[in-house]
Amino acid sequence: MECWIPLFKILLSSPCPESEASKWLQENFNPSSNATSISTTSLLSLLTRPSVESSSPQEKRNRIMWIQTLPNLVQARILSFLAYDHQRFCKRELCKLARIVLSEGKGVDFWVKRAAQQLLDIVSVSNYQWLSHLNLDSEEDNVDEEFYLMPDWLRDVAKESEPMFPWLPMSPDQLSDRIHLSGSEGIEDDLPIDVEQSKQVQSDEEMLEIDVRFDDPIDAEVEKAAKSLKSRLVDIESTSKAVDLAKEIRKLCFESRTNYSVILNLIEPWGVDDEIAAVLISHLLDGSEADKSDWASHILCSIVLPKFLVLNEPASRVLVNALIDYCKAHQGSVECALLFPLILRNDGINNPICDVITRIVKECLHPAHVSAICQKLLSKDKHAQGVICLPSHRPLIGGELVWTESMFSLWQNILNHNVHLMQDSVDQLVKLVCRNSDRVNRETHYRTEHVRDYLHSHDPK
Repeated sequence: MECWIPLFKILLSSPCPESEASKWLQENFNPSSNATSISTTSLLSLLTRPSVESSSPQEKRNRIMWIQTLPNLVQARILSFLAYDHQRFCKRELCKLARIVLSEGKGVDFWVKRAAQQLLDIVSVSNYQWLSHLNLDSEEDNVDEEFYLMPDWLRDVAKESEPMFPWLPMSPDQLSDRIHLSGSEGIEDDLPIDVEQSKQVQSDEEMLEIDVRFDDPIDAEVEKAAKSLKSRLVDIESTSKAVDLAKEIRKLCFESRTNYSVILNLIEPWGVDDEIAAVLISHLLDGSEADKSDWASHILCSIVLPKFLVLNEPASRVLVNALIDYCKAHQGSVECALLFPLILRNDGINNPICDVITRIVKECLHPAHVSAICQKLLSKDKHAQGVICLPSHRPLIGGELVWTESMFSLWQNILNHNVHLMQDSVDQLVKLVCRNSDRVNRETHYRTEHVRDYLHSHDPK
């Protein structure tokens, strides 16, 4: 209460108490969660605090607010100040305060009653507005809670702006449906949860879940159906039949209650030609699997990834165009189901693979997402490099970067794409470039020097 004494002195002795009190509050305002801080919320809490602390029912009925224990002159000036500066306070709380003061009836001083009535008239909804809304609820419930709402200009910007992290595997609406907070399991449950951290943790859990269920048992009928789809894919001739087969594959995976990777490993959809593969990745996910983010990853690692792991010629335009459209819509799946496996290829990447990765990075991913991917690739923690692939393709993927000429070209393309790396990533990349420069030919050594010079020129130190 001591922090409010200067305010009460102004209200008691100033010739212009409302304007001076408003200026003092503005200069000393401190929006802290501390109960002793100077804020509009703490002031209203002080004024409405019960003056009698007792458990007796009779005393509870007779107890009054702290403001009502003050001299009538001070009460009237406080209410007048609240009316003068009402836009900075919660309307509902002001309305409640004024009504409690007026409910005292004949015992209220004339000037106090008049100030309370003026405050109520300012912050409450008029009868005309109440009738125009045809709302039968109480007037207090109809008060627009602008005090707790986001400003209109900020709400408009939020609607028009793109997500800050568009590559995340789920939308904020999906996140709110999945996260349930409870305060019954300890103090830690009441702490605020970082939204992006929650999304990343959930994504990591789903990725690990995909990677450890290869040995799930499979029903005999499901296995028979999968092998039948495999034989039909081999003999497929038209895109219309490919669309029908895509629907059957999706139906079998969702209805069999068997892990997707087991079924897809039996079907072997990567064996079709590029035109049919483009049709499959365009129709295996129809938008109804929003709650199955791992299905989008399985589509990439079972159709596209196997083709690119053995790619020695420029990829076909039809497949790359379909892949680009798919990656734009499912950025959260690209990282672990396509980019990490390709970059960590046992034999290192070649020029065709480098061209595909570069196009995905430039056309599908946000620069901040690319920076995060680079940080994981350069991290000493190998668990950060979550790789999703079918068991038959695991031998083609290693755990470390293999520095080839195309690998240097890839890093050069990434750095030229306005991707800002963290300082630890820059240090690690420089170290790897210097360590592997002796194992490449002269042309690659030129690229090595170019990458090194670029990193030094962008070194924040």
